[in-house]
Amino acid sequence: GVPALFYQKSIKGHSSVLVDPAYLSKKDHIRLLSYDVSGDSRYLAYQFSRNGSDWCEVKVVGFKSGNHLDDHLTGLKFSDLAWRGDGFYYSTFAPSEGLGPVSGQKVFYHQLGTDQSEDLLVFTRKNPQLFFDFLTTEDERFFILTETNEATGSSNTFFIDFASPFHQLRPLYMKVPSEKKISIIGNRGDQLIGVTDGRVVSIDYNQPAKLIALTAFISDAVLVRAIPMDDRVLMIYRRDQRPILAVSDYKENMLFTLEFPVASSINGFHGYSTDDELLFYLSSYTLPPVVYKFNINTFERELQQRTEVAFDHSDIHYTEVGYPSGDGTVVPMILVHQGELKRDGHPVILETYGGFGVIENPSFDAGIVHFIQSGGIYAFASIRGGGDKGKSWANAGKGLNKQTSFDDFIAAAEFLIEEGYTTPGQLAITGASNGGLVVAAAAVQRPDLFKVVVPEVAPLDMLRFERFTVGHFHIDEYGSVSTREGFENLLGYSPYHNIRDEVNYPAMMVLTSENDDRVPPLHSYKFVARLQNRAAQTNPVILKVRQGTGHSSSGTMASNVRERAEKYGFMMSFVMD
Repeated sequence: GVPALFYQKSIKGHSSVLVDPAYLSKKDHIRLLSYDVSGDSRYLAYQFSRNGSDWCEVKVVGFKSGNHLDDHLTGLKFSDLAWRGDGFYYSTFAPSEGLGPVSGQKVFYHQLGTDQSEDLLVFTRKNPQLFFDFLTTEDERFFILTETNEATGSSNTFFIDFASPFHQLRPLYMKVPSEKKISIIGNRGDQLIGVTDGRVVSIDYNQPAKLIALTAFISDAVLVRAIPMDDRVLMIYRRDQRPILAVSDYKENMLFTLEFPVASSINGFHGYSTDDELLFYLSSYTLPPVVYKFNINTFERELQQRTEVAFDHSDIHYTEVGYPSGDGTVVPMILVHQGELKRDGHPVILETYGGFGVIENPSFDAGIVHFIQSGGIYAFASIRGGGDKGKSWANAGKGLNKQTSFDDFIAAAEFLIEEGYTTPGQLAITGASNGGLVVAAAAVQRPDLFKVVVPEVAPLDMLRFERFTVGHFHIDEYGSVSTREGFENLLGYSPYHNIRDEVNYPAMMVLTSENDDRVPPLHSYKFVARLQNRAAQTNPVILKVRQGTGHSSSGTMASNVRERAEKYGFMMSFVMD
């Protein structure tokens, strides 16, 4: 089966199905992506996609009746949903031919009970590099829209104050560089609440340059999320690969902090600003989600439910190490293992992501449990390009600095080998999307270090990446062939273009999805064909194409289990004795 959307009237109540993907289509694989509840809690609008595509549709269901309304919107991609009154804001892109570039984003307001053709156009631009995100504040007084230039990273922010006589978009901030971006997250009456440089601030929209600190902050941690409540702000930080839950009042007094275990993640905390209790869940690589209730006034946590597991997790350990990269920078890495960690040559799976400033958010993976219970060590390296240590860490591995990400990853492999944790004959590497690019580039640059490589849905032909679908939105991360230095930089590390005829590269299973319209499968097809069609290649290189799925895979539960088994089975067949 595929995940459905359930609801219950109270925390301890009985859950009922609200949206069942099976009823939306008999022939397509439906994936529920996001949802947003109307301010009066009467309706829920939800986004879903078909067969793995990033193109989405929206339908609306009533909570009391459980019945679907006739409203049906199409043409959405990477869209927010933001309710106001009996309708909501959403965005579309112009239809593209096949894998052609996606552009022409438009923001609309949809009134319930009307046809999509009647929706009110709120905002659009002609520049194809611009991307919009937006929200309405909880009291529905403000509509906030930010446009980001994906080539330069600079942004403009606009707002509508529905308490004013004129309901027009007005500029709040213009041409703000990415490192100084101010993200609006809510309001307290006339004052907007924003986050900038890891701090929560108050903004008077008549004097937007004047920022007033609202909350206390943790200076040596990265602020991941801030949730404004009635008289306090709940904040989630990460420091040293650990999440920290913090609560501050609006007078810069820290009321509560709690640090969670290393390599864990905390998610949830959805609700209204007046709620006293919020639900969140804790998970890690070897811990399925555990649901807690958190009281924001007393700070008490109460276990609500946990997933029962059929393995002994008491002997699973997480060891933190730091290793030097080529330029001397110390990069953090987590080693997950069973029992005592011995340096006597173990099979190792080394994984990473390392792009777009993404902060690692560990989630449960049964394949990791199976691997370490079979005597292996799972390692995750927080290389530069990711956001685990803040914006400077991310910027050190993006654009013209992208090779730094690969250097950090290669250094992780060298460290594991030099310290005796593993050997080149026992080392498997894997990563998805940008992480797939990292492991493929590392394998092409240093094939002597690895036994087996599994890149998933990876951009591999970097000279043509920006020509397809949404690739041009990632010029800020990778650079562009339109400039000489950008072209030379991309050519220098593009995995496809750096395959050498005389090298027998490690065994590879290159995974892609036939409906991936974010990183089209042509990257994987070309890469595998180039690897296979050389006399020197005697190690096996195979291509696996997942049908009916897209960039995030997400097929049925049965297909997901099978795919994971095939992935870990392939790696283990090479690195296990």
